[in-house]
Amino acid sequence: MYAIAGATGNTGAIVASRLLAEGKRVRVIVRDPQRAGRWRARGAEIVTAALDDTAAVAAALAGAAGAYLMVPPRPGSPTPLDDQRAQVDALAAAVRAAGTPHVVLLSSIGAHRAGAIGALQVLHHAEAALGAAGAALTVVRAATFMETWRDALGLLGRGVLPTFVPGAIAFPMVAVRDVGRIAADALGDGGDGRRVIELAGPREYSARDVAAALANLLGTPVTAIDTPLTAVISTLTHTGQSLAWAELRRDLYAGIIDGSVAWQGAGTQAMRGQIAIAEVLRPLLAR
Repeated sequence: MYAIAGATGNTGAIVASRLLAEGKRVRVIVRDPQRAGRWRARGAEIVTAALDDTAAVAAALAGAAGAYLMVPPRPGSPTPLDDQRAQVDALAAAVRAAGTPHVVLLSSIGAHRAGAIGALQVLHHAEAALGAAGAALTVVRAATFMETWRDALGLLGRGVLPTFVPGAIAFPMVAVRDVGRIAADALGDGGDGRRVIELAGPREYSARDVAAALANLLGTPVTAIDTPLTAVISTLTHTGQSLAWAELRRDLYAGIIDGSVAWQGAGTQAMRGQIAIAEVLRPLLAR
């Protein structure tokens, strides 16, 4: 049996679906059981636990051959780093208490650096904390999710795609479905010691590449428009994100631009996903 956190979200839902399709027993860990009906209908066991509740998570992990864990974002929190670090520590304590033999952790490109920037600081801490929790650890360091372009599609009616990363810069992106597939396969393979997978999409993309893909899908011109980093704070706080979270996002964009958000390379396993950017953008346009 495999325990899956985040099954009502993005990657966790893909992991749980893939394992169930393979005939494996799955226990989904949810905060709100009202959102877990589809998993119950598919034969998954449902356990309610907040990921910062050590005792509840330990009970959810009990008897599992492996667990998929992630650190949810806290865009509305005034203290996101403190909140996420506390959650990481609770997860590590739960893994230790439950004696979970193998953990697959969703991390990110750039999280290996001791001086990681933005929210990557928490993932650097998570890799260390869960690595010391007594379980074999598989870290899936994912590139930027292709799906995050969803938030930039509001001006497509004007033929514009705003971007905080200059349009000429190509950087690693990956589809959520590829992340979930690789994580599910890693769980099924089991773990022995520490393994790090660095996962990108089929190729690197720039905002201009994304705009070209959108133009092809829409049949109308789309232009990527560079937006200065000085506009990140006002743009994100206007959508209800906290100042602290907006600052972390700004720092992340800056790291992509200056190249400090990069792969570790040596000692890791580089993998490429199969899903191209157009496959991700097409359903986003239908919403």
